[in-house]
Amino acid sequence: MPKTIYRPEYAVLVELVREMRLKAGLTQTEVSNELGVTQSHLSDVETGTRRLDLIELRDLASVCRVPLKDVVNEFEVRLKKKRMTGKRQLA
Repeated sequence: MPKTIYRPEYAVLVELVREMRLKAGLTQTEVSNELGVTQSHLSDVETGTRRLDLIELRDLASVCRVPLKDVVNEFEVRLKKKRMTGKRQLA
């Protein structure tokens, strides 16, 4: 099984993370300062070159004022939509 950062599901997650930050009206610099990481670290997360663990995702969601359960639920919704779109393209 490929590393998670190379799986299509991970692309969905990083897109969600970026959108969550933008929806909160925050810059990468603002979020990275809150998290105590560099802006380039957050940029790497958002481009999918740096892997997020659950604790980091929780912290990021907290800075964006989004409950972690909402992030996970939205992630699952997007994966389901992606699977449905893929099935329609095969038909």
